[in-house]
Parts: sequence; structure tokens; C-alpha cells
Amino acid sequence: MSPIDKDLHPVIHSGRVAVVTGAASGIGAAAAREFAKLGLKVAIADWDEENLQKVAKELVAQLGEANVIAVRTDVSKLEDVVSLKDRVYEAWGEVAVLLNNAAIGGKTGSWEGLEAWRKIMDVNLFGVLNVQHTFVPAMLHQENQSAIINTGSKQGITNPPGSGPAYNASKAAIKSITESLAHELRQRPAVNLTAHLFIPGWTFTGLGGARDPSISKPPGAWTATETVLYMLDRVRLGDFYILCPDNETRRDVDNLRILWGAGDITEGRPALSRWHPNYKSLFEDYMKEGLADLDQ
Repeated sequence: MSPIDKDLHPVIHSGRVAVVTGAASGIGAAAAREFAKLGLKVAIADWDEENLQKVAKELVAQLGEANVIAVRTDVSKLEDVVSLKDRVYEAWGEVAVLLNNAAIGGKTGSWEGLEAWRKIMDVNLFGVLNVQHTFVPAMLHQENQSAIINTGSKQGITNPPGSGPAYNASKAAIKSITESLAHELRQRPAVNLTAHLFIPGWTFTGLGGARDPSISKPPGAWTATETVLYMLDRVRLGDFYILCPDNETRRDVDNLRILWGAGDITEGRPALSRWHPNYKSLFEDYMKEGLADLDQ
């Protein structure tokens, strides 16, 4: 990770308050631990009560009971999110950084698995919206600077086939709503709230098999902690798009893939031409030429 001053950004600062959804495992749990290491008070939320309490126990051992809140929360239910917000503000009176991170996966097809579609959208899209609509109005009126970080995905940008169109669509929506949020916040005078889109790379989490002790982390993947540390560095620098690399894919490769996807529209190619048999060789040549130019 880059050597950035840990006190550079007033949001990520000892004594302030972090709220993390989807905090029972994976990126959410790793973020909660890193916030605790930096001395923030931490509120964690997840539907998985058992694992949520395990993470809470770790945090309490480090921060003390007065500085940790753990609330079982189904982000797809607005009343649960409102209860979480009320608990945090009653205890600490502010939120410095909100990591809006809860998400699930699931097998879907473009015309199959409608119930799975609804469940994924309820958590990944409407869950993020429930948190955003509940917390942002309160954070707008805080005197001190604050930040909301919505967790998206590269799959919501490049839309790879085979990974589940419902998940991809939900994360594409997160990109859109977070961009809109950032724009609307910029239009308000004297607002100390910023929005950021967190786009993890290949990260070894529960969605990728990390909960199965028989599965080892693939060499190409980052750990959840590595991904969180990168994200925190970019938030400190004020980045909106936090596009994370991993051990397999460097940022230059991501940039070229994203530009190719946009070119499907501007160049009139078929949808997802990167995976179209008639365009496979063209895409490979494009990547070789693009990386060769960047390496010169």
C-alpha cells in the first residue's frame, strides 16, 4: 500500500465514528477491523447475527464496549436500517464514514430465477438505497466532514457473462446512484459530505469461497484487508472512483477493458463484444497494443 499519512483525512481519524454494513465477513469485517485499528468508534451491521457478534467481540477487545455497536440488520428492510441509524446517533451523535457495503450473490439468468433476482435487488440495490436515504439526511447537517462509500463492483461496469446478470445489474445500479449522489452533494453549498464509489478487484471473500476452509486464496486475488487498505488510501486522497487492482489485474488492464466496453456503444459493436467469438481476436490485439503503448 502507498505510504499515505494516516491523519491526512479528517473522516478517517481516531475518535470519529464508522458505520459498516455487511460487516459479518469479507470486506465489511476487514473494514471494521481497520477502522478500529485507527481508533474510530465502530458500528457494524449484518443479517448474520452469529458472525456479526464474533466480529463485535474482536472489536470490543480492542476498543472497549462503549466504542462498539453491533446491530443485526437486514438492509432490505427500511425499518431495520432506521433502527441502526437511531442507535448510532443516540450513542455517538454523528457518522464520519459510512461504508454501504452489504451485498449477496446468487445464480440467475436473463429469463430465469426471478425470485433470486428480487432477493439480490432487494439487498444489493434497495438495501444500499435504504441506507443512503436513511443516513445521508442526518450526515448532511453535521458540522464535521463525513463520507459515504458505496461498494460497487467491476462486474457492474464491464458486465461479464457467466457471473450472474442480477448481480451485475445491481452493481451497475450502484455505480449510477453513487454518481448521482456525488453530483447532488456538490450542488449543495457548504456541505461537508462526500460520496465515493468503491470498486473492489478480485477479492477472496465469502462470495468467492473464503468461508470454506478447504478453499485456499487464489494467488491472483487480494485479501479483503488488502482491498480495504487500498480503499482507505484512495478515500484519504479524495478519489471518487476507487478502482482496486489485485495480484492478477493491474489498473492499466482495467482501464483498457472499461474503454473497450464503452467502445461497444460508440463503435457499434455487438453487446459484450469482448466475449463475442467474432471479436475475440480484435479484443486481444487491442489489449496487446494498448499495454505495449503504456509500457513504452
